[in-house]
Amino acid sequence: MPEAGTLHDESALPSDVLGTAITVGSFDGVHRGHLDILTRLVRHARNRTLASLLVTFDPHPLEVVNPAAAPPLLTVGNEKLEVLAESGIDYVAVLPFTPALQRLSAEEFVDQVLRDRFRMRALLMGHDHGFGRNRSGDVGTMQALGVTRGFEVEVIPAVATPTGRLISSTAIRRAVAGGDLDHATEGLGRPYAISGTVGSGDGRGRALGFRTINLALPHPRKLLPPAGVYAVRAQTPRGAFGGMMNLGPRPTFGDLALSVEVHLFDADADFYGLPVRVDVIRWLRETRKFDGPAHLVAQLKEDERQARAALTLPLPPATLQGSPDLNPEGT
Repeated sequence: MPEAGTLHDESALPSDVLGTAITVGSFDGVHRGHLDILTRLVRHARNRTLASLLVTFDPHPLEVVNPAAAPPLLTVGNEKLEVLAESGIDYVAVLPFTPALQRLSAEEFVDQVLRDRFRMRALLMGHDHGFGRNRSGDVGTMQALGVTRGFEVEVIPAVATPTGRLISSTAIRRAVAGGDLDHATEGLGRPYAISGTVGSGDGRGRALGFRTINLALPHPRKLLPPAGVYAVRAQTPRGAFGGMMNLGPRPTFGDLALSVEVHLFDADADFYGLPVRVDVIRWLRETRKFDGPAHLVAQLKEDERQARAALTLPLPPATLQGSPDLNPEGT
């Protein structure tokens, strides 16, 4: 939603939406904890004949408030919106996080943005969430404002996985960065994904008997798992395919630049120029230099065997603790 120099722009909500139930946050990754909040938000809104609305931000607030502390992102571009589209909420408002927005107090953010612009009648927030200048809008502040401004406040407790791990974007980032894909998947409720458009390659994979698609490098803020070879599932306009991905350099050919190369199993189609989402399932091995193409081909055949086997294994369990009515179909 573009900002036209003030904080009182129209919300772009339809005129017949007279009231909303809102949750606010960066929602990077849209992990299981976020999905729990959204599920509760949808239920809360429907019970009160309100529209459900997520107010989120771009860029990540820390990129403006404290750029040195801004984390790499689990979702960039449309990745977050694609997951949100399956959550059941009615509307998403993406606010540009500007210095003007940063300077708003909690009271000003509630009055000018949530109430005036987005017609808020109810607010759902995580137990440890805060917004407004210096994150002053904590649970206590919001509950007090709810009394004086006439809106409900529901506080959502922390969500844990079946193994007792509390779910957070920080914990998932740590897992992805360390190559711990199982715990990343457990926290997200889905495999970690890398999205991009298929570009042209050098044709080397075809010559080796392992044709690949070459994805454009993601946004520099996107968090990538460690370099290596992975078993993956690819979602494409031509259908879904299992495959294996080389993430990183191609040292056998002296190419040390970062690349995202994916060999799709049993795929005989042209993918050039198409958007592809690669779900990263299992780490297979590190990237290393081979003594010529013949040795590389032998390893690629073993990689394919291992990748096909890995893709038959179940993903980590999907059940959330503390959220018995969360609909897994919506994750």
